[in-house]
Amino acid sequence: MKMRKYTEVAKVYFKSQFAWRADVVFNMIFTISKILFAYLLWRMPFMGKETVAGFTFHGMLSYYIVSSFLSQLEMSAGISGEICQRIRNGTFSKYMIVPVSIEGYFVAMEIGVVLFYLAFDLIAAALWVFVFRIEFTFVTEAPLLFCALCLILLGLFFMVQFSYYLGILTLKYQGIDTFLMIKNNLMALVTGTIVPLTLFPETVVRMMRLLPFYYVTYLPSMLLIGKCREEAVRGIVVMAGWCLVMQIVIWLTYAKYSRKYDGVGI
Repeated sequence: MKMRKYTEVAKVYFKSQFAWRADVVFNMIFTISKILFAYLLWRMPFMGKETVAGFTFHGMLSYYIVSSFLSQLEMSAGISGEICQRIRNGTFSKYMIVPVSIEGYFVAMEIGVVLFYLAFDLIAAALWVFVFRIEFTFVTEAPLLFCALCLILLGLFFMVQFSYYLGILTLKYQGIDTFLMIKNNLMALVTGTIVPLTLFPETVVRMMRLLPFYYVTYLPSMLLIGKCREEAVRGIVVMAGWCLVMQIVIWLTYAKYSRKYDGVGI
């Protein structure tokens, strides 16, 4: 019965996306622009070279196509703003009285939105494969595909948790703009969507492996193009551990600060 409630939430948000057709167009443009940026950025370094940092030119473009697709699927950033706004204007009580957990509500919301944009992001990514006649590299081994899918799902779930956590910090702080600014500025870099993390010094990469963001976009993208195979299982374990840690932090934070919320706005 409870699962049906979350399913209905996901359905509502899936259908509501039809009211924002312009967002679909802009989302596809952003996906395409990232791939175009990669094509223009790497065309010169690969002139006269077969490989750069272990990538062929088409392998590098394949990485950007996959990572751009995954980064566009991650649409949890709005959760922080929504929660912050609701707490500050006193309407967060709306979520406190619905017969589902507040966090579960936002997870279901994210599922509905992601499922809606999934097909459009696939079309945008596939378009550039044909436009640039890219020799697209994609792994076909079932175990590696399974590991990549597990990491993608865990990564999306973690980012919902992270955005939800930043949102509920408004229960303690008057504003979370600083937290969101830091997150937005660093996220593209630490997830490997600007440049593959393999181009960083090995010491930096080792440090990145300790953080959850390494496993959100970069590692799944590398697995899907047949690289970093030895990190697949370890990545799932590490990411699952981070999801568990973040869940405990969320429970403790909400339990501590929700008692101070009076529902009248700030």
